Amino acid sequence: MSTPGALHIVLAWHDWLDLFWHYFLLSFMSVGGAISTTAEMHRYLVEDHGWLTQAQFSESIAIAQAAPGPNILFVALMGWNVGLNAGSYAAAALGVLCTMTGIMLPSSSITILAAAWGHRNRDLRAVRAFKQGMTPLVIALLISTGIVLGAVNWRAATDWPLWALSAAAGLVIWRTRLHLLWLLAAGALLGWFGLV
Repeated sequence: MSTPGALHIVLAWHDWLDLFWHYFLLSFMSVGGAISTTAEMHRYLVEDHGWLTQAQFSESIAIAQAAPGPNILFVALMGWNVGLNAGSYAAAALGVLCTMTGIMLPSSSITILAAAWGHRNRDLRAVRAFKQGMTPLVIALLISTGIVLGAVNWRAATDWPLWALSAAAGLVIWRTRLHLLWLLAAGALLGWFGLV
C-alpha cells in the first residue's frame, strides 16, 4: 500500500475537519478555477503541515492535467495522497471527500443560487442589463480563445483553409439552427481527408 517516497502521518479528526475547512475557504478564492489556488494548497499541505511531499503535490497536478476530465481532479488526488500517507484506502477516500466537498460546495452552491435568482428575476431591468452587458464580453472571450488556439496554424500560405473553415463555421452557427456537432463532424471529415 505504501508508495516510494510516501510519508507516514497520523491525522486526528480535527485534522480532517481542518482539511475540509481549508478547501472550503479556498473555494471562495478560486475565481480562476481551483488551479489558481495551488500556491496556497502547496503552502498548507507541503510546507505548513507536511502532509504531502513536493513530488506528491506536483504529481497530483500533472496526472490530473494529463488525464481526460475536469481540471478539478487534482484536488481529489491531493486528498487521496493525504489519506494514503495517513495509512489506508479508507483514509484516502476520506481525504478525497474532504478536499472535493470543501472546494466544490461553496462555488457550486453560489452558482446554483445565482442562476435560480437570475431566472426568477429575469424580468428585472438590472438582470437584463447584466445579461446584455455580459454578451459582448463572452463573445470576445470566445473569439480570443479561437485566435489563441488558431495561432498554432499561423502560416497564411498553407493554413488559410483552416481559417476559412473557422469563419464559415462561425457564420453557420450564427445564422442557422444547425447543431454544432454536425459542424464538428464535418470539420473532422475534412481533416481526415487532408483538405484542411
